[in-house]
Amino acid sequence: MPLVLLGLVDAAFSGFRAYAGSDARIRKHRATARAALRGLAVGAVLLLAPTLTAALLLLTARDQARTYNTLTAGGLGYLLPLTVYATAVLLSLAAYFILPFRASTLAVVIGLGPLTLLRPLAIAAACLGAVLNGGGGSALLIGATAGAAVLCVEPVVHRRWYQHVQ
Repeated sequence: MPLVLLGLVDAAFSGFRAYAGSDARIRKHRATARAALRGLAVGAVLLLAPTLTAALLLLTARDQARTYNTLTAGGLGYLLPLTVYATAVLLSLAAYFILPFRASTLAVVIGLGPLTLLRPLAIAAACLGAVLNGGGGSALLIGATAGAAVLCVEPVVHRRWYQHVQ
């Protein structure tokens, strides 16, 4: 459940990032909320892929209990690097919202910007964590599918709703 929640929150932020900077209005709270909801909706659909992959692996396994335990171990290994990454993002967001204007701008430039670029590496680290924690190939397959799903949210939202802005 924590991985699903983390994926959905990431999808909402991806929707926001797809929209960010595409509108010069000063007050754009509704538009940013709509963009986040679009990201959430796209993410929920895309995250069905790893969910269905896991269900298929469990349903076709000879020993479902063992497969479930292996996938659980892989999921915990996947969660650890993502928790570290999410903590860094939350600290940058807190700095953005709490600090004065110039300092909050700096928090975006040295925190959120680079962290956004590091998302693929965080997912690769999560996949490695899934394997190293005993999840094996099946956890790697589900982790890679989940990683691809969350990395596709922002491009899909941008292409679908915000492509007109270059």
